[in-house]
Amino acid sequence: MKTLARARLRPEISLRDIASPGSVAQYSHAFAADVLSVADDDESPHGTGRFILLYDPSQVEAWGGIFRVVCFAQAPLELEIGLDPFLAKVTWSWLIDALDGRNAQYERPSGTTTRILSTGFGELSGGPDGAQIELRASWTPTSADLSGQLEAWGDLLCMLAGLPPSPEVASILTKSRERG
Repeated sequence: MKTLARARLRPEISLRDIASPGSVAQYSHAFAADVLSVADDDESPHGTGRFILLYDPSQVEAWGGIFRVVCFAQAPLELEIGLDPFLAKVTWSWLIDALDGRNAQYERPSGTTTRILSTGFGELSGGPDGAQIELRASWTPTSADLSGQLEAWGDLLCMLAGLPPSPEVASILTKSRERG
């Protein structure tokens, strides 16, 4: 788990340790993050998420390994984007692209993406309709170097928040697509 400290996240990501679940695995480490706009010096999150690394040396059968990553990512969207019928599939593909782009070795990915559309009523009826995207996912890292797992999740958070890829991420994703 010490390899997580080597992860390099974008400056727009405000990362902090949070309490991790104690009953799911023998050991765990959890982070929460918000994506903030550095250019605007805006304190309002453009996206948020949680990343939990579970470790059990007895190799949990359902995981297929000794590690399991469980993550959550959420971001507000413009309503038009939230109405896109392909949004859920694109969101999932961004996770897979981010993992592959960071050479994060993994297997057994699973998860859901959810589009949330909201309309206010009563006291909230004057506000605009809203949209959000949520991704809940898990996968089994197959390498003890876990830095790429955390970096990929950070890249996903930034993509969901609508930030353009950093030059480093754009280069990584381009190389990943050329190999595929």
